[in-house]
Amino acid sequence: MKKKLHISLLCLLLSALYLSAQSGLRPRGDVNCDWEVNIADINAMIDSIFGDAKYHGLYSYATDVNGDHEINIADVNMIIAAIHGEALPPMPTYSGTLPVFYINTEGHRNIDSKEEYIHADWWLDAMGIDGYESIGSSRSPLGMQIKGRGNATWTMHEKKAYRLKFNVKQSILGMPANRHWVLMSNPDYWIGNYNDALSFEIGRRMGMAWNPRQVPVEVVLNGQYIGLYFLTEKIRVDKERVNIIEQKDQETDPEMITGGWLLEIDNYYEPDHIEFIEGNGWVFWASLHSPEDLSSIQRTYITDLLMQADSAIYTSDKTSTEWEKYIDIDSLAVFYIISEIMDNVEAFHGSCYFHKHRGDDTKLIFGPLWDGGSSFSRYSSSYQFDNFIYENQPDGLHLRWIAEIAKFPNFQQCVRKHWQHFYNDIYPDIDQFLYDFGTKIETAGNYDYIRWPELENENIMNRINFTKRYCLDKKVAWLQSQWQE
Repeated sequence: MKKKLHISLLCLLLSALYLSAQSGLRPRGDVNCDWEVNIADINAMIDSIFGDAKYHGLYSYATDVNGDHEINIADVNMIIAAIHGEALPPMPTYSGTLPVFYINTEGHRNIDSKEEYIHADWWLDAMGIDGYESIGSSRSPLGMQIKGRGNATWTMHEKKAYRLKFNVKQSILGMPANRHWVLMSNPDYWIGNYNDALSFEIGRRMGMAWNPRQVPVEVVLNGQYIGLYFLTEKIRVDKERVNIIEQKDQETDPEMITGGWLLEIDNYYEPDHIEFIEGNGWVFWASLHSPEDLSSIQRTYITDLLMQADSAIYTSDKTSTEWEKYIDIDSLAVFYIISEIMDNVEAFHGSCYFHKHRGDDTKLIFGPLWDGGSSFSRYSSSYQFDNFIYENQPDGLHLRWIAEIAKFPNFQQCVRKHWQHFYNDIYPDIDQFLYDFGTKIETAGNYDYIRWPELENENIMNRINFTKRYCLDKKVAWLQSQWQE
């Protein structure tokens, strides 16, 4: 009788687990990713314990059955109890206040590489939210490739970011069709997740040609809820993104190699980077985004162009306008102002994009904006936000060009012109933008906190209000004291 009861309970449990799987959420304790909780999971759990498994990533999220951030015999006991019909503690799940983006990798493989794409199916449930449309379903998913992305985000945080490449161009959540997207995880955006959203929005209102669009979503990966993310357009050459003529790899035609170029000031060495010694003795690195594979004539052209600009920037005659032959002064002024508003102390250190149209008479245009993770990172209760981002930098954190360019009176005048447009026409509406942004993501942030308590993503609106008052408003007030006409 007892054996029959156990079998009956097990059948009921597996039926419930099957229904859970159909909803896109795997059951807690499904260690081996087969969408069932059974003896195979116990074996996988024991193997992980004897293999000295560490608490990391999605694998251990399933393995840590009782949610105590440890993998031990207590988790085995809970799986055994579940097989005999006892209830397991609930898995963290999404709030349902944002679209839900589902991803299932082939064979439920863990995403453990930034270099190697793996195949995955995906679909989007718009959750009935006005203005958004669902795409695909669990029974009719779409295909894509996925891999990890980021530097510190990838190596220092459990909540990872991902790069997506859809099998076909897809318009999603109101954004123009493209194959290439990024799921931003924002693991260190303590100010309320608005580091990127606000800077992108200011850039649009100040007339930048393009900055990435992004929409907040909740993500379920291989049946497990992994939190609040931002589906973001990847920076790349496209009519709807960086709208320049795409230059071929290994181009040799002297007329064609003048553009387009999409480059990034970077903070680490790679063999393919453009490299030279800046006028102040620091190494200048630029990574290549388009084209990527250079002929010798392409490499010579772009290296010479950057070195000529560098030489003009480091002239002792700060009344000279020679550097303006190489760099578009207005785009640089706007890019710099936004970096100052956000107190982004790494703005010209890395993730600093610029591009160039085709033609000998075209200039380097700064933008689009990217990676506001260091915004307001200097905050402390005693910090007054009373210096520029290139001042009082710690050793090793060198901002390319901007400190020297700031010495040119002509640039300062251009900055003041664009600053008054921001201060008079855009800044008064920032409160409403941040309120709308925070309202949209706050509930999802609380659910994200249940999944990732170490990120302290709860009470997002309180964080937004705090950082606006003690960081953003203070920095803007100080900049106004410096740049008012």
